[in-house]
Amino acid sequence: MSEKIINQGQKRLLGIFAHPDDEVFSAGGTLARAAAMGVETMVVSATRGEAGQIRDANAATRRTLGQVREQELHRAAEKLGVKHVVFLDHTDGTLQTVDPVLLTSQLTEIIRDFQPDTIITFGPDGAYGHPDHTAISDATTQAVRVAGDAHYFPEQLAAGLSPHQPNRFYYSHFPRKQRLLTDRLGHWLVELCRRFQGTADFTQALSLFSEEATMLGYISDFVETSWFPAGFYVVEQGEPADKLYLILSGQAEVRREDDDGTLHTLAQIGPGHFFGEEGLVYHRPRNAHVVAIEDVTCLVFSPNAPTKFAGRGAGAQMTENLPESTDPEQIFSDEAISVDVAEYVPQKVAALAAHHTQFPLKPDMLPLSIIREMFGQEYFVRIHLPAAVNISQQVERPETMSG
Repeated sequence: MSEKIINQGQKRLLGIFAHPDDEVFSAGGTLARAAAMGVETMVVSATRGEAGQIRDANAATRRTLGQVREQELHRAAEKLGVKHVVFLDHTDGTLQTVDPVLLTSQLTEIIRDFQPDTIITFGPDGAYGHPDHTAISDATTQAVRVAGDAHYFPEQLAAGLSPHQPNRFYYSHFPRKQRLLTDRLGHWLVELCRRFQGTADFTQALSLFSEEATMLGYISDFVETSWFPAGFYVVEQGEPADKLYLILSGQAEVRREDDDGTLHTLAQIGPGHFFGEEGLVYHRPRNAHVVAIEDVTCLVFSPNAPTKFAGRGAGAQMTENLPESTDPEQIFSDEAISVDVAEYVPQKVAALAAHHTQFPLKPDMLPLSIIREMFGQEYFVRIHLPAAVNISQQVERPETMSG
């Protein structure tokens, strides 16, 4: 749709989410673009994310993670130009057990105080079903419904706040894409002047990037970590090129086999080395074996879901072939609005890197062209809410909302 969710005359934009880092994936580019246009922006996080991962032991412990992630959100907000950050002090992982009236009251108070023109939150599906995400979506939806009605939470009005009804309310939307990171990485690798070998930081960051991008539907690859024992043929000469591999640990040899069965060792490869890219890009069979000479672990990118019955070798009849070429964007709901944030992708990636405990990556990890293609569009669905009197049973009567 052509509707713009950021208007030149807009004054305030509010994003309401469950955890630090939700703001980046849901609306990081939109927040940065709005801030650059002079819109006053605020991000609310219902929790401090203290139940999240610790991917850098030097950055936090389980006791300190909540405090560290609070600081990370403030740093990410600076990268995006977000002026205000608010935490609600709920426990990570428990939002579905929080009294919905309490959560709605807290969000209503923020809306009445900040007086935003536009509000963004998760959709009812929570992007991928996370219970905290769905709970904050429900509570935000209720708060938007009642914030303009003086009958709800009258104690807030007695404290000097005024009823406020935002002009626009959006759910963040994550349409499933047919885009393949496998293909993009393959083309990037073959265009390099010399063979690429990534550092340990690179391999960790690419693994996390791939996991998140797949989960949110930015890419349709199947990405898995696979272990191959010493002596195993990871790929065989003459096989269809249907996967891209990045070695995480261990050593392997590249061996070419003559027609008479004579083997020639061409190279030894180890952590940080990719293999398989040329076959993917040029649609050629594998031109050599890759054999594990010690136990090897690889990050494996595949355009298809792995099967249990694919044959091996050049003569195999059943293989995991590449899918037919498709449009890069899958068709999604006519209700969805696309926001071009390509210009603000560097700020978005910098904000993601600011959440270091979750994403210990460097902003220049991958070429900007690939990152822009992945994150250059953000999608939203505009929600037109009924009158407050029609809200759900927990909060359908004003008197139940005053305590």
